Amino acid sequence: MENTLGLEIIEVVEQAAIASAKWMGKGEKNIADQVAVEAMRERMNKIHMRGRIVIGEGERDDAPMLYIGEEVGICTQPNAESLCNPNELIEIDIAVDPCEGTNLVAYGQPGSMAVLAISEKGGLFAAPDFYMKKLAAPPAAKGKVDINKSATENLKILSEVLDRGIDELVVVVMKRERHNDLIKEIREAGARVALISDGDVGAAISCGFAGTNIHALMGIGAAPEGVISAAAMRALGGHFQGQLIYDPAVVKTGLIGESKEANIERLTSMNINDPDKVYDSHELASGKTILFAASGITSGNLMQGVRFFKDGARTQSLVISNQSKTARFVDTIHLFGEPKVLQLN
Repeated sequence: MENTLGLEIIEVVEQAAIASAKWMGKGEKNIADQVAVEAMRERMNKIHMRGRIVIGEGERDDAPMLYIGEEVGICTQPNAESLCNPNELIEIDIAVDPCEGTNLVAYGQPGSMAVLAISEKGGLFAAPDFYMKKLAAPPAAKGKVDINKSATENLKILSEVLDRGIDELVVVVMKRERHNDLIKEIREAGARVALISDGDVGAAISCGFAGTNIHALMGIGAAPEGVISAAAMRALGGHFQGQLIYDPAVVKTGLIGESKEANIERLTSMNINDPDKVYDSHELASGKTILFAASGITSGNLMQGVRFFKDGARTQSLVISNQSKTARFVDTIHLFGEPKVLQLN
């Protein structure tokens, strides 16, 4: 899968990032997201694959493109019969977030990116559009920290396995009312808190790399993005756990579904019979082959954002594979329009 699709999925996230970056700082988060979706879908439909969106922009009625269940790939073209034989194409599941951090793009803030994860059919958890309690940590902490332990306990474990003082640890938390007690506890334990307004995928992945000065992600964020983070962290060998949050009283900022009871019914209809189950990265991204790709829209800890120049742009992307056990940073120059002949004086 990596040999077949590796370069093409990089181009998918690059095109989405470029399209969205053109709207950076214009205060139009919906447009920044829409153009990223359109660009991602257009490039996906040129790939020789049989793809199915398992995590996307939402249900069919709410999302005209890259909706959950949508088929993507070369066989979706009007003249598909002349382009492909479906039986010869690889069949994959795809989780996408064409513009992770729409507010970050709209207001010119750091850390937004275009992201996706792919695996063979059935290899990614089809998370409902709920929220998820998350814990991400470096590879050295894998299986040692635990989402059921308090933040204080986990910080002590992180201090031991990373051989660092608790006061040297940095924990990323989304700035939300629901996290006030968590933030207080982390600070009282002696660690430092890096608050973010949006976009916790980048924060989770940063835990998997040394030198980012991010040692944990804690708190509640969107469940679909949790699956994408889990895919990357599984490939990196990092720690990731997620637990679905279905009670509106816990989230405090709105939740799909009118009540806790209605949300439990929805989970049951999706064959999720234990709503309080804690999932690890191997359960959220269970496929034999996992590929993750991201391209910076605005600059963040891991990647620079899109930089435009006359007749072109430069992107920085990341592709992670559990197959080759690699994390590759890709720096690309994109030339717009027809190449021009250089004149030598």
